[in-house]
Amino acid sequence: MDPVSATSPGTVSGQRGRNRSGAARAPKLDSLVVLNSLPDPVLVVDGNGDIRFVNLEGQEFFDLSANAMEGMPLPDLLPADSPVMGLIQQVRRGSRRVSQDGVIIDTPRIGPHHVTVQVATMGDPPDHVVLTIHERSLARKIDHSLTHRHAARSVTAMAAMLAHEVKNPLSGIRGAAQLLEENASDQDRVLTRLICDEADRIVALVNRMEVFSDERPLERVAVNIHTVLEHVRKVAQSGFARKIRFVERYDPSLPPVYGNRDQLVQVFLNLIKNAAEAAPESGGEITLTTSYQHGVRMALPGGDARRHLPLLVTVQDNGDGIPEDLQSNLFDPFVTSKVNGTGLGLALVAKLIGDHGGTIEFDSQPRRTVFKVSLPMYDDSNNDESKLSGESKISDAGLQSKGGRGTR
Repeated sequence: MDPVSATSPGTVSGQRGRNRSGAARAPKLDSLVVLNSLPDPVLVVDGNGDIRFVNLEGQEFFDLSANAMEGMPLPDLLPADSPVMGLIQQVRRGSRRVSQDGVIIDTPRIGPHHVTVQVATMGDPPDHVVLTIHERSLARKIDHSLTHRHAARSVTAMAAMLAHEVKNPLSGIRGAAQLLEENASDQDRVLTRLICDEADRIVALVNRMEVFSDERPLERVAVNIHTVLEHVRKVAQSGFARKIRFVERYDPSLPPVYGNRDQLVQVFLNLIKNAAEAAPESGGEITLTTSYQHGVRMALPGGDARRHLPLLVTVQDNGDGIPEDLQSNLFDPFVTSKVNGTGLGLALVAKLIGDHGGTIEFDSQPRRTVFKVSLPMYDDSNNDESKLSGESKISDAGLQSKGGRGTR
């Protein structure tokens, strides 16, 4: 029997008892529920080195299902010379708990990840160990979030400046070129037409940036994020992503987002378009995932209030990854690796997510680039008069029949 699912201390007893003082004792929790709610990958390895249990976050981290991982020898998942193997041996030689920072977990499926690993004995059975992986510290996550917010603010200021200081002079330059064109020779008309075309191009760029300077209050309601993702996927597969394979891993019980549907469509359309362009021409794959993350709260600027951001949406591609020299400034305006790109797509994404009070971060390795968007949940305290945009649950029969996981 699986040591984790066996009835033991920590599993549901279904009864209430009394502690030594005679007070009522709460029913014991199901260990599987607790482990699956943790935000870090957790694996249980038996005395033979076989994986006996992996929680939901572990399945996501290794990109494998529980059916594939449970019963698998750990050396089939991790290289034999991995520091993880040494930590397990150290625990089995008598150390109750050990941890190591800066461990690189590298598999052909997920690529290299810099993590902190903790290994501890289970106690019962004594030869089983619990392996916990911390992929990123909260401090680093907050630092990334603040960096992206600053990038959004900088492009907002730039957009306001361009709208006021660039468009008016360009209008005068274009008008002067048109006047010169009336009496110009054929050869000179080529030059005046070039002036007009370039002025129009710059005005179009400024117009695209004016969205950043829009400071009107965001109109938000309850939005079903799954209907947003389904709409964006259909748009993508009918155009720029028609050759891409989509994998959907949705939590059908996810509550609605407190957001603006049109802006969320814009956010995920930009992210999926980037993922489609990064994916290989043959075998390109984009994975869309939704999940509920417990205990994630971010401090609001200028006060002690903290915003709950439990809804996580990820967009993952299997492309070559983001060049390392671009990663630290990826959300800044005009930063792009595309030949004809403007570098405004991710800057716009950062602004729109910031307007929602959410966060966006990314992790990029060869064959696995993931953008993670954390968003606030709608509840009655947001706005009593808000109406649900779409159903609060997934109504698509195809999604329900897959239990929240599917491929298109």
